[in-house]
Amino acid sequence: MIVRIMGEGQVALADNHLAELDELDDELLAEMERGDGPGFRATLHALLARVRELGTSLPDDSLEPSELILPSSDATLEEVRAMLRDDGLIPG
Repeated sequence: MIVRIMGEGQVALADNHLAELDELDDELLAEMERGDGPGFRATLHALLARVRELGTSLPDDSLEPSELILPSSDATLEEVRAMLRDDGLIPG
């Protein structure tokens, strides 16, 4: 799966990592619902860091179609809310 982190580039990520990322996504959703700004920020950073750790960065000139688009690390709660699907940022 190709994942784009807005403002950073693309990462190739094995599908078997989605369950772990979905746990962080669920936590992020709960923090957003509670309006927990500090918790939201920490979990967003943890989610993006984990994607970077588990994935392999693609070259900057690579333009693969992204199957998943994640917000930048400095995205606001409102910006992330606008990107959400029914099941969060991570499908599943």
